[in-house]
Amino acid sequence: MTSAPLIRIARAADLAAIDALFARSYGRLLAADYPPSIRVTAIPLLSRAQPRLVTSGRYYVAVGAEGTILGAGGWSPAGPGQEADPLPEAADVGRAHVRHLVTDAGHTRRGIGRALMGRVFAEARTAGIHRLDCLATRTAVPFYSALGFVTLGPVEVALRPGIDFPAIRMQRLLE
Repeated sequence: MTSAPLIRIARAADLAAIDALFARSYGRLLAADYPPSIRVTAIPLLSRAQPRLVTSGRYYVAVGAEGTILGAGGWSPAGPGQEADPLPEAADVGRAHVRHLVTDAGHTRRGIGRALMGRVFAEARTAGIHRLDCLATRTAVPFYSALGFVTLGPVEVALRPGIDFPAIRMQRLLE
């Protein structure tokens, strides 16, 4: 039996390990739901952690017994001036976004993503957030649905001029 990973706030020193996690996981995790034409252009762009987000104090890593980062993810408040608000809308003090959540492809379905999201929910509530928005991959929709998110519909995420990534906008109210 494997022990539960430690969930802690990410540090700048984790950046390379988070990039490595993204690089080794996105290709495998997204293969069933996205054609090669999308994966070949999108995965290199998705596989780069955002330093400002990682060091925001609202981004977390799941660390296994060997010290390996097995998952990462966090949240950011909505609105102008935030960590590249993925859904720029009118400022809403009680709204935030789930950001760049991934579990190591070799460690899925072991509670890592759920543990990370538990930390996101707790910290966001403490900060006065009442609604979380999420731009989920097609692959992650069942995961987020199981956590109480509802599907609002498909969206195209502009990763770079001429490179869009199909995602699903989801939302969850926090009690």
